Amino acid sequence: MAKKMYDTPNLDELEKGEWPSFVTGLKRLAKEKDLMVDLLGQLETSYKTRKGYWKGGTVGVFGYGGGVIPRFTELKDENGQPVYKDAAEFHTLRVMPPPGMHYDTGTLRQFCDIWEKHGSGLIAFHGQSGDIMFQGCSTENVQKAFDEINEMGFDLGGAGPAVRTSMSCVGAARCEQSCYDEAQAHRAVLNTFLDDLHRPSLPYKFKFKFSGCPNDCMNAIQRSDMAVIGTWRDNIRSDEALAKKWFAKHGMDELVNDVVARCPTKTFQVKELKKIKKGEHITSVAVSDTHGVEIDNQDCVRCMHCINVMTGALAPGKDKGASVLVGGKSHLKIGGLMGTVVIPFMKLDTEEQVEKLVDFAQRTIDFFAENALEHERTGEMIERIGLANFLDAMELDVDPAMINSPRMNPYVRTDGWDDEVAKIKAKKQAA
Repeated sequence: MAKKMYDTPNLDELEKGEWPSFVTGLKRLAKEKDLMVDLLGQLETSYKTRKGYWKGGTVGVFGYGGGVIPRFTELKDENGQPVYKDAAEFHTLRVMPPPGMHYDTGTLRQFCDIWEKHGSGLIAFHGQSGDIMFQGCSTENVQKAFDEINEMGFDLGGAGPAVRTSMSCVGAARCEQSCYDEAQAHRAVLNTFLDDLHRPSLPYKFKFKFSGCPNDCMNAIQRSDMAVIGTWRDNIRSDEALAKKWFAKHGMDELVNDVVARCPTKTFQVKELKKIKKGEHITSVAVSDTHGVEIDNQDCVRCMHCINVMTGALAPGKDKGASVLVGGKSHLKIGGLMGTVVIPFMKLDTEEQVEKLVDFAQRTIDFFAENALEHERTGEMIERIGLANFLDAMELDVDPAMINSPRMNPYVRTDGWDDEVAKIKAKKQAA
């Protein structure tokens, strides 16, 4: 039984309403731990004064230069002693999740037991950084907690100017849209950069994220310096039995209003069966005895909408791989940036092909380490030096697929067009 709770009228307001409140969770933990009682006391003071009272410092574990986020209280009395002494230290351990974030219940129970023993009992799956956030620990217990977590096979994540913790979606284990083995690519890339992850030595943070399909459930395109997003380069597959089953349940109105009307390039059309075109790039499937769907795959931009709505009836193609994008980031300096496609398509079926991805990642990080300014992300560096210089350094040929909206770009030059088309066709032939 913990000590008596402080009055928290401001925090109590946050428990009102229909959604679960973090305050309720903190109060539950405070029934057993003095640490959480004092945390609530300090939080209540912050809400009254509208000031934060945490400051950083240096706390770590043996052999690591990051992975622990130190927090020390600045709320002290006239004698320089913490007002809420049991919450004077409230450090966070960032622990890397497994690729795909798959856990069994035994692992989760073990996490809870360790953190009940050494910390506050407060764990977040997963924080903004992608880590498992073990929040609330004293300096004395940081090493003890890490040793037990490490004994389970888990490692600390990144912090500071370093390669940061990566994330990959649940992938092929639970999702039929997956276009490559995300867990394999995630593990191969991260294992290569463990030194850069645990010993911060880069100009600023560098994040990898792996999404298995263009749905991009990891928000990789907007939140990672290097995004690996699954895609395909042949035609969308179809299943007539499932298409007819879908149509019988949802009808023509839903097909037209929720699928046809929302195709961004208007390549998804419903036609009478006799009017459906045939061709190398056409996907067609009958949805009834009189009507069918026609998709011209040359105009498809892989938005995934039709496949998401008619899953099973439509599916990604068989020639699967991934696109690699560089430079995504959020806020600060020049604002948010979306990743730029630098490798439109690469196969990731074999270890040799994954090794090529690792090699590209290594060259990108080496270039970033040598050319970025302090506190500058990859996207900001590319904005400063120019995309052409970055591609040249990476030894990547310019490809029309690197342009966001080629049909809307007024700066496309058409001189030498036929020669360039011949080069692209030769490149596709060789791929």
